[in-house]
Amino acid sequence: MRCTWQSGLTAGALCAAVAVIAGPTVRVPEVSSPAGPVPGPQERGTTMADGAGYPPRLSMGIGEAMFSQRAIRRLRPDPIGDEELKIILDAASKAPNGGNQQPGRFLVIRARDKIAAFGKLYHEAWWAKRRDESQPWKTRDEIPAGDSVHRSAALLADELGNAPVVILAFALARNRGNSVFPPVQNLLLAARAMGIGSTLTTLHPQVMERVYALFDIPKEVEFHCCIPLGYPRGRFGPTERLPTAQT
Repeated sequence: MRCTWQSGLTAGALCAAVAVIAGPTVRVPEVSSPAGPVPGPQERGTTMADGAGYPPRLSMGIGEAMFSQRAIRRLRPDPIGDEELKIILDAASKAPNGGNQQPGRFLVIRARDKIAAFGKLYHEAWWAKRRDESQPWKTRDEIPAGDSVHRSAALLADELGNAPVVILAFALARNRGNSVFPPVQNLLLAARAMGIGSTLTTLHPQVMERVYALFDIPKEVEFHCCIPLGYPRGRFGPTERLPTAQT
C-alpha cells in the first residue's frame, strides 16, 4: 500500500494532504474548491468570530484549552469519530507555516492491526532511549515509584498499541519542523477542546526504517513526531511548569 504524499489538493485542505489508514487500504480525502458561492456560516455549520468561521465543537475558550492541556498518556480504547478527526485536522491546517508552502503531512492510523504493530515498535523505541540515557531499568516495574514522569511514559509505551488513533507528523522536505510543529500544537489544542487526550512523543533511530516500511513512507519524507489520541483515563490540567521568568 502507498500513501499519496504529493497532492494537488487546495491550499486549505488538511495541511495539503492527509493519508488515512482506516483498513486494508489507504484513503486520501479528495478536496476541491466549492462550485458556486461560498456558503455562509449557517450552511457550513460554523460559528463566526472576527469574520472567520470555525466549528462549534471548538467553542472552548483558548485560555482554558491552553492552561488545561496536558500530556494524556492513559487512553481509553473508545473510538474517535470521523467528525472529531476532521475537526482536529482542519484545525491543524490553519496553523502558520513558512511561506504558506504547507509541507506538513499527517498520517492518521486507525486500523487496529497497524496500531498494534506500531505499538510494538514504539515500545522498543522508548526503551532504546532509556538505554541511551544509561538508565538501569529493564521494565516499568523497576522504575522508582517517585519517578512519575518516566512511569507514566513507560505506561504509554506498554499501552500505545491499544490507542484508538495514532497520528504521525512528517514534512515533505528536511529541516521544516518550523512548519510542522505549529500545526501539531493546533491539533493538540483542538483535541483538548473536544475532550480528547493526546501527547506529543518521538521515536528512536533503531526503529525508523521499520516504521517507514510498515506504512510505505517515502524515504525523502522527514518524520517529526508521534501523537496518540484517545479519551482520557483521568483528567486534564492544570499543569506544573517553570515560572515564566525562568524560561
